Amino acid sequence: MIPFRAILFATIGLLVAITAPAVALDQGSAKYENLLTPLLSGNQTIIDQTIAAYPDGTPNITAAIVTVPAGNDTGWHIHKVPLFAYLMEGELTVDYGDKGTKLYKAGDSLLEAMNWPHNGINSSDKPVEIMVVYMGIEGTPNAEAVDAPK
Repeated sequence: MIPFRAILFATIGLLVAITAPAVALDQGSAKYENLLTPLLSGNQTIIDQTIAAYPDGTPNITAAIVTVPAGNDTGWHIHKVPLFAYLMEGELTVDYGDKGTKLYKAGDSLLEAMNWPHNGINSSDKPVEIMVVYMGIEGTPNAEAVDAPK
């Protein structure tokens, strides 16, 4: 049996490949459509920000697994780059300050808020695992710690 993480990383590779402009796939073909299980498509973050075109710079795509241990949080932070997230395990409450809180559960997909302070809180007794794909720019951090809103 193929481990879940192997399938996940193969899916990440496919996601990166199909979003790269140099790849020429016939997206109208039935064969191509049968390879995909769509998770998310859009240009708006979870707090309704429109993701604009990249500023000048060289794109840098980073795929990672973020683990938030039981009873812990991510700490207040911002993302200056677009970020796709897929909750693989657990439940995470994200506090967006005056934009409210949102509860994400295993199987949820989202385009995370950009340039907006937020903190992910795992109130459960089990770890939360999130697959993230940062669509960044070389020289720009994917995440930066910030002070909690007042």
